[in-house]
Amino acid sequence: MEIWHAVVLGVVEGITEFLPISSTGHLILAEHFLGVGDTAFAKSFTIAIQLGAILAVIALYGKTLLRDRAVLTRIMTAFIPTALIGFALYKTIKGFLGNETLVLWMLALGGVLMILFEKTHREERAAAHEIATVPYRVAFLIGCFQALAVVPGVSRSAATIIGGLLLGVSRVAIVEFSFLLAIPTMLAATGYDILKSGTLFAGADWGVLAAGFITAFVVALGAVKFLLAFIKQHTFIPFGIYRIILAVVLAFIII
Repeated sequence: MEIWHAVVLGVVEGITEFLPISSTGHLILAEHFLGVGDTAFAKSFTIAIQLGAILAVIALYGKTLLRDRAVLTRIMTAFIPTALIGFALYKTIKGFLGNETLVLWMLALGGVLMILFEKTHREERAAAHEIATVPYRVAFLIGCFQALAVVPGVSRSAATIIGGLLLGVSRVAIVEFSFLLAIPTMLAATGYDILKSGTLFAGADWGVLAAGFITAFVVALGAVKFLLAFIKQHTFIPFGIYRIILAVVLAFIII
């Protein structure tokens, strides 16, 4: 992988991380068309670059976690199932990275489910409108929904937000919850992967990783507020349609 590959992938990551369209899936597909190759470093890059985008959330909203203990404890409660499942299935998860066929299937299936969900879901008046009021049991279950995103193409944000809506959390609150939950999730995922695989990186690999990391951070920093506001005010139907169209078109090209 060259530095310009990393910059392009950083742009893709910065834009897609906060949308319910699977940033991991888009990175895998982008790597395919860039001819990056299904290497061990490429798989680690796909994991680590996401932290660059997540750091934009830390820069903009990190004070919320530090200032409000009730929010922090609920976010960490939701992080528990993801951490346990991610640790237990680490090798399996990395084995799936680079599987374009799986990504296309998950994009299409996820798109259909998102459209069906939005057509049938009605938010209850009693829905929790503040993260600090979300019951701990619900927070833990939201983390279980997020854990579904260990499968490339599922979308962490989509799984978390839809799970929260099903569990009685308002759209505004669960979108913010999803953004904040990404912080410990990606910090842990990146740190653990580098701990396991970092010794295998060549000297030039660190420069490539840094280029993608910084690009993702800068792009996400400019996009996160707009994307957060957009997701709060719009349904997932346009994203569902996009996922289905993308999967069908690329299926004819890749498969």
